[in-house]
Amino acid sequence: MSDACESCETFEAWGKAAQGPDEDPGGSIGQTHPLAHHSMDVAAVLRGLLELPVTRNRLEVAAKRQLTNRDLARLAALAFLHDIGKLHPHFQAKRWPKKYWRGAKGGHTNESCAFICLASKWSTHPFHDVLGEMAAWGPSTEPLLVAMFSHHGRPVSPPPVPTLSEWPRLSHYDWHEQAKIMVRALRRWFPLAFEPGPTLPNEAPFQHLVAGLVALADWIGSSKHFFPYAEPFQLEYDNVARSNAHKALEAIGQCPRVGLGRPPSFRELTGFAPNPAQSAIGSVDPTTKLVILEAETGSGKTEAALLHFAQILYAGQVSSLYFALPTRAAARQLHGRVQKALRRIYGNDAPEAVLAVPGALKAGDHEAVRLPGWEVRWDDDGPVHSRWAAEHATRFLSAEVAVGTVDQAMLAGLTVKHAHMRGSALSRSLLVVDEVHASDPYMTTILKNLLDAHLAVGGHALLMSATLGSRSRARWRNERTPTFDEAKTVPYPAVWIAGDPTPRAPQSVGAKDKVVEPELVATMAAEEAAAIAVAAARKGARVLVIRNTVEQAVATWRSVQELGAEELLLQVAGGPALHHGRFAAEDRARLDEAVEAALSTASNRPIEGRIVVGTQTLEQSLDIDADFLVTDLCPMDVLLQRVGRLHRHDLRRPFGFAKARVAVMVPEGGLAPLVKPDFENGLGAWKTQDGEYHFIYGDLAVLELTRRLAHSRPEWRIPGMNRELVEGATHPDRIEQLLDELGDAWRTYQDNMVSVGAAQQMLASLGLLDRWREYGEKLFPSADENVQTRLGEEGIVRDFEPVEGPFGRQVTRITLPSHWSRRGMGEAPIEVEDCGGSLALSIGDVSFEYSRAGLLKTPETVPKLP
Repeated sequence: MSDACESCETFEAWGKAAQGPDEDPGGSIGQTHPLAHHSMDVAAVLRGLLELPVTRNRLEVAAKRQLTNRDLARLAALAFLHDIGKLHPHFQAKRWPKKYWRGAKGGHTNESCAFICLASKWSTHPFHDVLGEMAAWGPSTEPLLVAMFSHHGRPVSPPPVPTLSEWPRLSHYDWHEQAKIMVRALRRWFPLAFEPGPTLPNEAPFQHLVAGLVALADWIGSSKHFFPYAEPFQLEYDNVARSNAHKALEAIGQCPRVGLGRPPSFRELTGFAPNPAQSAIGSVDPTTKLVILEAETGSGKTEAALLHFAQILYAGQVSSLYFALPTRAAARQLHGRVQKALRRIYGNDAPEAVLAVPGALKAGDHEAVRLPGWEVRWDDDGPVHSRWAAEHATRFLSAEVAVGTVDQAMLAGLTVKHAHMRGSALSRSLLVVDEVHASDPYMTTILKNLLDAHLAVGGHALLMSATLGSRSRARWRNERTPTFDEAKTVPYPAVWIAGDPTPRAPQSVGAKDKVVEPELVATMAAEEAAAIAVAAARKGARVLVIRNTVEQAVATWRSVQELGAEELLLQVAGGPALHHGRFAAEDRARLDEAVEAALSTASNRPIEGRIVVGTQTLEQSLDIDADFLVTDLCPMDVLLQRVGRLHRHDLRRPFGFAKARVAVMVPEGGLAPLVKPDFENGLGAWKTQDGEYHFIYGDLAVLELTRRLAHSRPEWRIPGMNRELVEGATHPDRIEQLLDELGDAWRTYQDNMVSVGAAQQMLASLGLLDRWREYGEKLFPSADENVQTRLGEEGIVRDFEPVEGPFGRQVTRITLPSHWSRRGMGEAPIEVEDCGGSLALSIGDVSFEYSRAGLLKTPETVPKLP
């Protein structure tokens, strides 16, 4: 409540404010921006977004009809009310000297719902008549209003029915009179909205799309740089807001660029002639919504994707690009290649590609550091406002061009905060998903939901893979799975067009297959993997070693050092290094660069022995080239991805390595002992006391079929045998035949794995955002939940004060593996001690060491999985 006072100051409703009494002991009011002005800022940005050609197309597809200017005016008018709850005294009191308000201070989202509820039932409420007229806009008015109030990222939950006593009118602040100003501004600034006409569209996807656009508009419209504070209230402010909104949308890259006037040819884009698969992509009708490209690793799928983007960009089908990669390392490497291509697509007006990796803060060739108060400082004097999308992970998908992990796109398909803004921003993009085969049942469920929603509003997508099995392809295309005999005869490479059951088969004339010689090694011991790698490296070979688990990667790396070959290992900052996911983000970037240098694709690289040890972080979407590969057994589609890093280019090889050879390490006793279930270096599964199965590569039938193909086929011709190899190891018919041969124990194990996959799909479905359901409070769980994009990938993330890490750079964040994360570790105190070359960390009663080996538990030297 407030103190009664004589000759008080009187305050107008503010919407945005600078420093105030909570931060200033002197109690100064600080500069403020009237609520009506801020409301108009956001409405003007939304109107500007709605008028962008591609965005308007997406809305019209979602609405199932064309939109009129009256529709757009009504949506902008509804957006004007997005912060109407800020009229409440307990929100306004945040900027008053303490003498004016002794009660609790509150928010404004639930208050917005309460304000509308009061207005609808109280005939003398300033907004009573306005709401009556808005109700005539159709049944979509109510869910759209809820969407406007939910601009902070999750649907609001209306509070209990309010009473007028909860909205006191004060001598120094009368919300009732301030509401009249809002009504006056609303009618003056949006006259077309109140003219009679057809009702607003009532399609649920339309409501969801608008919800995300409003959130984006609020984020843009809240920028003091674009919308300087102007007080007191001015009835002519609408013209200022519209002008500022147009400048803001242009500055941050929302408005279409003029570019070259035509798409570049493939040769102009790349400097070389297209191969048949790239030519096939170039002939795709720009209006085609979904395209799937199957082609071997190293065949230029990235260039094909960029050509497709350029063509549909200039056809007006999209206005942005999101390139989704399976790993952060792949995203970092591809980012530079995409940036170079943009100059050929857009000309001198090319945008800076955003690296959509949390913590990266990179746009084009420039990087930034984060400052206090959500500010960032870029390393140049360039167009910093065009890098707006790069400065916060939530805004990545609003970039003109972004290259990042698939997780950033998947967040648009889950019931997580800001999912609507992500999805609406993504709707204008060509969504490219590279290595789509890599998705497990959990990820596939999320991606499929996102893809369906993206296509349903007219979005475009390109899915790419070198090793996509027919079962997976059928799911993406909503088709039946072909039989094995049908699947193995499908042409490869292939371009699949939505609605066409027959692929385009771009066969290369006179193309030469890469001959790969697989050799099975009957052990998975780290010492043997190290010995094989050292022997090859001492002959001048650049050796890539990929282990299925971090523990075995570390053990192999240490074994190389024990063999006296430390100098042959990947070198970073004057010492040996390896590559896996348990490094600080700052160090991951440096490790990525070192791997690219060690396994360079440069035609003039010298003959030089080198050993790069890593995990799955090195197996896909990376343009690196090894002379020799040592790898653990893994499913055939994954194995072919790893083989794709071997002899990737036509380079000079050391003596004895002219042929592409791969050593495949398998369990000494075969796979049969693992059906218990048991687990060995990523293969099989382990069962916890509560009956849950956990695994990395748990499908033993696929693993056994892969092992047999490596044993029975001493030469693999790549890509000529790709289809045969993938289908021979992953097709359901082949799995059934194997289970019939191997007996009941194998079938019982396989049935359990199928049940686990179904459970993963069910778990994923619990977190899916249903854009076909009317927008409202019940879309999201009642409280924030930890909805993940991947199972078991990352656990608790902890930040700490900058300290020098093992590679000489300051580090500030670690991410624990999910199986190390325990309840309470996210809040427990963290202590970091510099031990000279390594860091000792403790979180609660759990201790870790962070060194050149990455993050390990202590006192264990190499912690083991269950």
